[in-house]
Formats: sequence, structure tokens, C-alpha cells
Amino acid sequence: MSNDPLLQPYTLKHLTLRNRIMITSHEPAYPEDGMPKGRYRAYHVERARAGVALTMTAGSASVARDSPPVFNNILAWKDEVVGWMKQLVDECHDHGAAVMIQLTHLGRRTRWDKSDWLPVVAPSHEREAAHRAFPKRLEDWDMARIIGDFADAAERMKAAGVDGIELEAYGHLLEQFWSPLTNDLEAPYGGSLDNRLKFTFDVLRAIRARCGDAFIVGLRYTGDQVLDGGMTRAEGMEVSHKLKSSGLVDFLNVVKGHIDTDPGLTDLIPIQGMKNAPHLDFAGEIRAATGFPTFHAAKIPDVATARHAIAAGKLDMVGMTRAHMADPHLVRKIIERREGDIRPCVGANYCLDRIYQGGMAFCLHNAATGREETMPQTIEAGPVRKRITIVGAGPAGMEAARVAAERGHAVTVLEAADQPGGQIRLTALDERRREMISIISWRMQQCEKLGVTFRFNTFADAETVLETAADEVIIATGGLPHTEVLGSGNELVHSAWDILSGDVKPGADVLIFDDAGDHAGLQAADLISAKGGRVEIVTPDRSFAPEVMAMNLVPYMRNLQKRDTTFTVTWRLLSVAREGNQLRATLGSDYSDVRRERLVDQVIVNHGTRPLDELYFELKPQSSNLGEVDYEALTTGGMQELRPNPQGAFRLFRIGDAVAARNTHAAIYDALRLVKDL
Repeated sequence: MSNDPLLQPYTLKHLTLRNRIMITSHEPAYPEDGMPKGRYRAYHVERARAGVALTMTAGSASVARDSPPVFNNILAWKDEVVGWMKQLVDECHDHGAAVMIQLTHLGRRTRWDKSDWLPVVAPSHEREAAHRAFPKRLEDWDMARIIGDFADAAERMKAAGVDGIELEAYGHLLEQFWSPLTNDLEAPYGGSLDNRLKFTFDVLRAIRARCGDAFIVGLRYTGDQVLDGGMTRAEGMEVSHKLKSSGLVDFLNVVKGHIDTDPGLTDLIPIQGMKNAPHLDFAGEIRAATGFPTFHAAKIPDVATARHAIAAGKLDMVGMTRAHMADPHLVRKIIERREGDIRPCVGANYCLDRIYQGGMAFCLHNAATGREETMPQTIEAGPVRKRITIVGAGPAGMEAARVAAERGHAVTVLEAADQPGGQIRLTALDERRREMISIISWRMQQCEKLGVTFRFNTFADAETVLETAADEVIIATGGLPHTEVLGSGNELVHSAWDILSGDVKPGADVLIFDDAGDHAGLQAADLISAKGGRVEIVTPDRSFAPEVMAMNLVPYMRNLQKRDTTFTVTWRLLSVAREGNQLRATLGSDYSDVRRERLVDQVIVNHGTRPLDELYFELKPQSSNLGEVDYEALTTGGMQELRPNPQGAFRLFRIGDAVAARNTHAAIYDALRLVKDL
């Protein structure tokens, strides 16, 4: 038996969990027709197989028609959910993991124009900023109906065999009753704290009446809204005691903060550059005060912090949810004493930001997560050992090298720089985004263990590549900034990369033309404004930095709004001309023929990259596949068999930004799905 605190079993009521690590409820937006079908099931089963004690599904499953998901969630109000959930539960149980599901009514945290176009309901008419819907104030029959909906959904989950349920309170309907900011009802559901809690306890009693006292029921809630006029820390502690003493719940899952705005959400679920485990001590205070089973998760990305949370008695179960998206085999590697092999979560929050824009949750640097049906989380050795040469050691090249080496191939990486990283190394120069370098350092560590040969300070030409006598050649040379977008004056502008690398000194009065909308433009603005420069960010889009997405935007805005920075949307930079010691920038619009001018001392253009593809085209005629990729095979997991030039000595592929400007996840996914079958 291990002495590791994380690997000790924990008994909750009648349920014994095999260790202290859990995946808290979250919605990766994988359901099909509101049901947890193949993709959803494979995602949870992979983590169950690898040793997690408890996996919680849904964040959160909807219990009622008038709680329509704003992104793709499980619909727990449908009877057909029972069969799909049972399949998921049974498979996870087969691998020794317990399964729970989180249930909710969203209240005002949704929109009226989703699904059945029913009015949004809440205990007041106050609109939530994040979803913008003005709610109908709940009537008595609404409350009776929704209480029944919760009980129905809980009964369905019990029929599916789940080990328990968790009700979501914070930000959702239950907490909307709790908070004075969102409840202006009269007694018995408004006014005093006991009145504001009455609806929650009515729901819990209905669930107990339907599912029995033995069924495990918990609550995820905030113990302090950290919001003027909202529920205070003192009230949160009182709520915690009332939940315990009610006898209606079996565990508390504690957070701190509010989620009605992007900044609030980001403080509650912190991203990279923000403090790790910021609410852990607070959760520990709740546990110490109540003596009640306490769970918690909020940016606990590493094993050391998780171990401390359990060893110090702050938590009974520690949630490592995004960490399990980065590495689903995290627990197995702890058990095998291979913690150094754990793929680290870098806090990029690509997962959450995607779902809030209507996409599926994918991990920035684990392209197999969410694709477990088609992409392997562990790489199997290939039947034949090949010589594989990779040109470029950015994220695409490093992933290609790692996967090829796992396949058992002899891998050589040629890199012009003196160290790996590509664009990631440039990004990580920003202190707030330094965690990004782990995307490269983890892969470098794995490659070194697997015997990959690196030749740095090597500018690869065709002759250099041919000398390696490779069976497969992969071009991962990335791209360079493209700034020639103006009618005139292209020679007078610099790229965002020039600023980030330090090759160009920031100006005092700077116009940044950003129509790529990614991190580079905002990082440049952040750096320039931090040096005291005045910055105007101009974009032809109707919103700025759309590729950065909501939660990642928050730290930038907190910095830029403190400084002399302005944002100008729906305007396009047309030309730049020298005027004395300054530059005259002419702006136009896609909406009309109007013109505006600015006098500045520096113009920065962020317009993505163009592929560094000369080597690829030089090698292409000599390759057996002439660079061609079978897209059908690539997207369905088949083998690359095309050889239109059988006289060619090697096959040639290119990946990542060497193909076209995309992002880190696309580069890594390119590499994984190509190389896993080579």
C-alpha cells in the first residue's frame, strides 16, 4: 500500500473511492442530440481506465425544457438519457471508477432564443451580463414545476446507475435564489437567508423523497460571491453549516466568486498567468468549520499542489479536471511513480474558451482529448522501424518527433535555431504566458528519453535532408509574419513578432493593425503600453481579438484598461506614409468609403504568418507521394498509401504553420493524426 496521500481510499457514505483524485463536473460539449453517446463515453472511460477515482459528468445537465443549454450539454429531462448514461456508468465501473453527474436549472444563465424559445426564469427580472436575457420573475407554478423537474432528473440518474448526483448552485438558479442581487421575491422564497435557501431545500427534499436517503447527493456552490451586494463570506459559511445540518446532502463542493461576467468567471476558474489553487485555503476553511466531506477544484494543475491539499486536510477529494484533459493518465503515472512523464496543463484554457464559443472542448496540447474514438492517448509501436527526418522543432515538429519515436522509429530533427520552441518560445517570453513553454519542454523531455536525435543550429536545405536517407520527411518549418497588407507603406511597418522578440523597440505613440485577432496583437499591445506607450488597436472586425476568446481576454483587458490604450473596431489600415518624424496612417472601412487618418510614430501589423515552405517545394518532386496527403485516411484514421511517384526515395509531408497559419492545437493535431500511423 502506498503512503502517498493522493492514493489513499476515501469512503463517502456507502461508496469507497479508490484514491483522492477526481474529475469535477464539466461539460466538454461532446453530447450528440443532448445525449452522452460514443465520444462522451470514450472521454470518461479513458480516464477511468487510467485510475481516476471519481469522474463527474456534465457541467451541468439540464433538468428542464426552460433551462436550454447555451452550448452542447446533456439533457437530463429526457427519458432516453437513462440508457446512454447507463452505458457510460457501466464502462467506467468496469475500470474501477465511480461516476456522478451534475444537475442544474440554469435560471437566467441562458437565453430565451435557444431550443424551444421559452422565457428565461429567475427570482427577479435582473439580467445576467454574460447571457443577456431579461428573465421572467418566477411564479409559484414555475417553482413547483422545476422542483419536480429536479426530482425527475435525479430519478433518471439513479436508474442509470450513477453513484450520486451533484446539484450546481453557483451562477445557476439555486444560487440566484440565494443572492440578494438576484432575488427580490417576497416571503417565503425571498428576504431572509432562510427564505432564500428554501427553494434549494425544497428541491433537495423532493430528490430525497424520490431517490431515498441512501442515494448520494452533493452540492457545488460558492461560499463567497466576492461581489458588492452579493452573498458574503459570512453568509456562505452559514449556508455551509445549514447544508450540513439539513441531513439532505452528503458532500460540499466549494468554490469562491461569481460567473455572471467574463472577469468573474475567469477569477473563479483561473487561467495561465494567474495564481494556482487560489481558493484552496478557502475550501479548507469550510471543511475545518463544518467537518463535512469537502471537494474542490480551481486551477490545481500539478500533483504537488493536489497532494498538499489532501495531506494538509484541506480537502477530502481534490479535483484535477483540466489537468486530466491534458493527461488522462495522470493517476496511472502517479501510481507508477512516473510523475515526470505527466503532460502538464499549461492553463491556456483553450478547452473552456472553445465551449463558450459553441465549440467542443479540446486541450491545446493534447489533440487526442475529446477524440478518444479516433486518436490514441498512448502510442503503440509500429510494425516496421523507419528513418524519419523532421525539419523544425516548433510544436508541430516536436509532436511529430515524440509520436514517431513512440512508434519505435529512428527520428532526426533538424532545427535552424539553437533550441526548440518556434512561436511558442516567443509567446512564453511574456511572463504571464510563460507556462506555454511546457508544451515544448515536456515534448523535449519525452523525445530525449526516446532517443530522438536533434541537430540544432542547422539550416536544412534539400541536400541536408537527403543526406539523412529518410523513409519519411516531415516539414514543420512554421511560418513568418506577413505584413505586406497595405496599398503603400509596407516598408514602414513592423510585425507583432518584432515587438515580442525585442528586435524592435516599442514606440511612444503606436497604432497596431490587428486583423489576425490572435494573442500576438494583444501581447504586443500589452508590452508597448507597459513601457509607457500610447496604443490604439485597430481591427476591421466588429469585435477585437476574436481568436483570443473570452476568458483569455480578461488578463489583457485588466492590463490595457489601466493604460493609455484604445480599441477601434470596423476600421482597416489602408496605407502608411512618412511625414517628418512621424507616420501618417490612413484608415478605411469595409462598410463605406469614409477615410480617417492618424499621426503616430510606429505602426505594427498583425496579419498572421505565411508558410516557410521553400524546402517542401524543393523536395516535393523527389518524393514518392509528391507531397500529397490522403485526406480521407487522415481524417478517418487510415494509412497514408498514396505513391504517385514510385521512383521517389521517401514520402514527404508538411504540417502546422508550414501549411497555413492556424494555431498550436492545429499544429499538434496535424502531427498526431499523421504520424500515429507512419
